[in-house]
Amino acid sequence: MKVAVGPDPSLVYRPDVDPEVAKDKGRFRNFTSGPLLDRVFATYKQMHTQQTVDFVRKKHAQFGGFSFKKMTVLEAVDMLDGLVDESDPDVDFPNSFHAFQTAEGIRKAHPDKDWFHLVGLLHDLGKVLVLAGEPQWAVVGDTFPVGCRPQASVVFCDSTFQDNPDLQDPRYSTEFGMYQPHCGLENVLMSWGHDEYMYRMMKFNKFSLPPEAFYVVRFHSFYPWHTGGDYRQLCSEQDLAMLPWVQEFNKFDLYTKSPDLPDVDTLRPYYQGLIDKYCPGVLSW
Repeated sequence: MKVAVGPDPSLVYRPDVDPEVAKDKGRFRNFTSGPLLDRVFATYKQMHTQQTVDFVRKKHAQFGGFSFKKMTVLEAVDMLDGLVDESDPDVDFPNSFHAFQTAEGIRKAHPDKDWFHLVGLLHDLGKVLVLAGEPQWAVVGDTFPVGCRPQASVVFCDSTFQDNPDLQDPRYSTEFGMYQPHCGLENVLMSWGHDEYMYRMMKFNKFSLPPEAFYVVRFHSFYPWHTGGDYRQLCSEQDLAMLPWVQEFNKFDLYTKSPDLPDVDTLRPYYQGLIDKYCPGVLSW
């Protein structure tokens, strides 16, 4: 059964892969104009109203036992094909192709880093949350820290947070909010979505990937940090050391209606080998 996901704001406004097209900077994540702007704005309005410290903590408790489903990584990849992105009704290839496209882009540029190839395949698998009944605003889109005042590069920052109760709470409405300067992002409560869920799922199932892999999965949608340059006041030295990995990954995490689709059947054995190496068998989701 196909599940209608609605517009994924993290995918709608992305540059095209073609470098000549990408030179037109106006194409990059354009949140000021475009046919889907109203729907994307409505999604972020919901997100920026509902994502509070209390909400995020409840989601950690709700999903922290990883009792939703038992399946392998490639079964989860196949499950993504049950998601229909209503923001892009003309796309006639499966969602899983984006995972393989990202992975293959990384593989081509970094042939010696097999763990990085696997991250390309894994990074969006947390979107299976939609199949667990989660609303789109609690699964996709750019992430941000809760428990402190949102910074300027958070998308629609000036027009979507006015109904968020945390910003009426003096504990959470200052620049640092409930955090200490340079406390480290590992000690920051991020808005709930597919990044945080997948990071925690990987930890729960004891994936044997390097720390950089966990970091990329956890923060790849944290655009206000890795692209906007905000929230540096919360960063530790480790965060700044990891930032180039997240930025490097972001080069390949580009949504495109590319006609050059990967031959998934021929790629599966290679990625199955990586799964067997780093995260084998039936996993808890």
